Amino acid sequence: MAKKEKAVNPHTQVNTRGASMEKIISLCKRRGFVYQGSEIYGGLNGTWDYGPLGVELKRNIQEAWWKHMVGSHANIVGLDAAILMHPTVWKASGHVDNFSDPMVDCKACKQRFRADKIDTSALEQRICPSCNGALTEPRQFNLMFKTHLGPVADSEDNIVYLRPETAQGIFVNFKNVIDTTRQCVPFGIAQIGKAFRNEITTKNFIFRTAEFEQMEMQYFVKPGTDLAALEEWKEKRMHYYHQTLGILPENLRFHQHGKNELAHYAVDAYDIEYQYPFGWEELEGIHDRSDFDLKQHQEFSGKKIHYQDPITNEKYLPYVIETSAGLTRSVLITLMDAYEEEVLAVADDGSVSDQRVVMHFHPNIAPIMMGVFPLMKKEGLDLIAQELTAELREIFTVEYDASGAIGRRYRRMDEIGTPYCITVDHQTKEDNTVTLRFRDSMEQIRLHKDEIIPKIIQFNKAYQRK
Repeated sequence: MAKKEKAVNPHTQVNTRGASMEKIISLCKRRGFVYQGSEIYGGLNGTWDYGPLGVELKRNIQEAWWKHMVGSHANIVGLDAAILMHPTVWKASGHVDNFSDPMVDCKACKQRFRADKIDTSALEQRICPSCNGALTEPRQFNLMFKTHLGPVADSEDNIVYLRPETAQGIFVNFKNVIDTTRQCVPFGIAQIGKAFRNEITTKNFIFRTAEFEQMEMQYFVKPGTDLAALEEWKEKRMHYYHQTLGILPENLRFHQHGKNELAHYAVDAYDIEYQYPFGWEELEGIHDRSDFDLKQHQEFSGKKIHYQDPITNEKYLPYVIETSAGLTRSVLITLMDAYEEEVLAVADDGSVSDQRVVMHFHPNIAPIMMGVFPLMKKEGLDLIAQELTAELREIFTVEYDASGAIGRRYRRMDEIGTPYCITVDHQTKEDNTVTLRFRDSMEQIRLHKDEIIPKIIQFNKAYQRK
């Protein structure tokens, strides 16, 4: 028989979905999603460490993306290219000449700012937005991290860069993939990896950081078919966020780049934007890169990397449709989108008498799939619950919890986004049934222990965010 924990009066109080950045940061620290990098030494600006729950959430998002791209498409293969690449790669790609931001320095407080982020009148008068001191003239600041490879320190011949994007590793391996697989155009190469940018203004928690992870797929098509492919991948990528990650549709939109916004390699470009607490900002870029990258690498390397159609023998450089998603930003939007402060009960005077913080993670990505609780530690209930936990852990991520009242255990699971909770009680000893509790609705049903795994799989497939 289904039941709910408490009655809710929806006419008196309004639930709050979404959260301020302060609440998200507090939750992440409190529950072990994200910590400040090098915190015990005062922290290092723009760096963050993922805790036990954060690393599970990030890994689940990464696996969902990989399944969406590689597992679901016979014509998309994977790659894992090196972070350090030949320095000429970045000359050919245009990053050495074009990958920069206009910066100004304050002569008084020594802070550095992006010139395009300062109020126009303040920039014209060269007034520092922090201390009102005098600003320098704007100058271009390259965002790539530079280092040296080899035994000779500070040698110009040994300069290499930490990659500012993962895409170039795909382009320089295009011919290798063609030669070693049976892929024919159109086909894609997918990669997940770290990238590094010397961001002067790291801000908004993990939204903009110096070290981050990208999930990119470069889709190679015949010239003339690129516009249709661009529309195809726009639709597929938006569907992924709605259905696979469970992001609310009203929080996502497309933004087409104007002519003054287009990157040097792009023919057309769209961003999937998310409505963050600080406004609409980019989550993923979907770009028509034309044949710019392959043409550049063919010219700078002196190697022929064209594609030859196996049927017509036609030779050409394919156009490229890029889908470039931020894994780090995907973690951020799932945290923000899942957050809800839900009123469970109100007093006679209309004030809130009971509420919960609940994270509505899609079961595809929830860090913990289920919690298993003995009603009490007596009469062998804890042993039955521990045995059940070990059995379920072979398939799902499961947390065993025997501490505190059952209601408090439910609240802990709600706050970390665990979709299901299983309680072992005295009836379990009689007929091997347990109580299964649903996070979103708080409904509870009774079922046999042998039904748990198939039922959870069934519920996950049918899950719809309310």
